[in-house]
Amino acid sequence: MDELKTKLRAFIVENFLFGVDEPFADGDSLMEQGIVDSTGVLELIGYLEDEFGIMVADDELLPENLDSLDNLATFIDRKRAAVGA
Repeated sequence: MDELKTKLRAFIVENFLFGVDEPFADGDSLMEQGIVDSTGVLELIGYLEDEFGIMVADDELLPENLDSLDNLATFIDRKRAAVGA
């Protein structure tokens, strides 16, 4: 799970913080912290689908799946387990 969070953090820092590694905790809300906005969620979903080979359904576009590193890592693990990846 730590490796997964490291990959996610690197993507977020590079694409949303423009390479500036501002500190944020694994449980921090990416939306509330102003790190990811609604357009950024779409970019994040594209990354998840390409990088991790999962499909994100419309009904899964929820903060409990996508709004923190903890939530993202749990969501990816759950999706990969469901497809046997």
